[in-house]
Amino acid sequence: MAVEAPPPKPVDPARSTKPPLVAPDPVAVALPGEERVLRAAEKALSGQTRGLRALVPFLGPAFVAAVAYVDPGNFATNMAGGAQYGYMLLWIVLAANLMAMLVQSMSAKLGIATGMNLAEVCRLKFPFPAVVGLWIQAEVIAMATDLAEFIGAAIGIHLLFPGVPLLVAGIITAFAAFGILAIQSRGFRGFEAVITGLVGVIVAAFAFEVILARPSVSGVVTGLITPRFDGTESVLLGAGILGATVMPHVIYLHSALTQRRVVGATDAEQHKIFSFERWDVIIAMGIAGLINIAMLTIAAAVFYGHGLGPIQTLDQAYTGLGVQLGNGADIFFGLGLLASGLSSSSVGTLAGQVVMQGFIQRAIPLFLRRAITMAPALLVIAIGLNPSRALVLSQVVLSFGIPFALIPLLLFCRNRELMGSLVNRRVTTIIAAGVVAVIVSLNVFLITLLVTGR
Repeated sequence: MAVEAPPPKPVDPARSTKPPLVAPDPVAVALPGEERVLRAAEKALSGQTRGLRALVPFLGPAFVAAVAYVDPGNFATNMAGGAQYGYMLLWIVLAANLMAMLVQSMSAKLGIATGMNLAEVCRLKFPFPAVVGLWIQAEVIAMATDLAEFIGAAIGIHLLFPGVPLLVAGIITAFAAFGILAIQSRGFRGFEAVITGLVGVIVAAFAFEVILARPSVSGVVTGLITPRFDGTESVLLGAGILGATVMPHVIYLHSALTQRRVVGATDAEQHKIFSFERWDVIIAMGIAGLINIAMLTIAAAVFYGHGLGPIQTLDQAYTGLGVQLGNGADIFFGLGLLASGLSSSSVGTLAGQVVMQGFIQRAIPLFLRRAITMAPALLVIAIGLNPSRALVLSQVVLSFGIPFALIPLLLFCRNRELMGSLVNRRVTTIIAAGVVAVIVSLNVFLITLLVTGR
């Protein structure tokens, strides 16, 4: 078993596209502070450790990816859905989370099987003009992602500290994001720990609010297991929840996080690694799903049927929770939003670096990329545009990038020459094709509605 192998050299597409997966010395190529984790992974693959001890070294990549599923856009959508339709749309949140598990597990598997990330495989398999086009759209998507998440963090600071102007909150967010990214330069484990800690803040915030809100247990159960709508508007909002399920930047990123983190020298080791990473996906995406369910449940319990009107902005949700629940519920909401914005913004910047390196084999310093991608968000705040409106529009831009990440992922994971023994089973490919078709169709539907103004 080899760990942290050097980047694979370009392979002639006419030959086998499966790169060599053997590194000379795992410890020699380990980043500072990671040796203990890599040694533990070796023991797990060799069978020296079992159970939870064997799983722990492989946990992390999916937690980083899961941040995209609890970003500020999810806050806005889930609060609006619960406030307007109660528990009715919970089944869509559940379905969306199951779809996300499948997509992210495929992304992780691609990195494990090929030693390359999705962008690198696209560069290898597609003609150069297509690669350039994919790179350009992926960069636009990365900036749109950063816009939403950066603004979300800035709103969180502004809500928690009303005396701090939104522009100043944005600058504070910038410095905080730089600090998080600095940790990544010391190795993957520290960065994963910080992101997981921020996700823990979100979990704690909404767990506390669920206790305060005292939702109807029967209402939650019925909402989770009963697919139904109530008019055209509920269909549209449900499509928005489901259509925003997959964030294209973390599909690229997840494959990069697993491609050389722990590399198996044999098919048997690769299968073991994927088995561990699948549990990573199940746990991390399960937590993200529970957070989303909690968001919608709280909104349903607090706002639905109480004559408070629709909740259309994060400011309204913050104020409403404080008034209706008291006990600092608004503060906890603000803390969760801030943790969401900071973590997802940092992850988005890292994803942008993966995209550039993968598609065109170029890289710029991570801090320079952070400065470039945060510029549009600061501009939006500085000129006084409605932050919540800018957040919604950025989610629409993200929708354009979903097919360009999902469809290549599906094609590559069914390619035996590329994936080897980890190639998708036929039933997996059929289910994945259905999931991709649903997500892409819903995003096209939402974009059409926006363009036509209906």
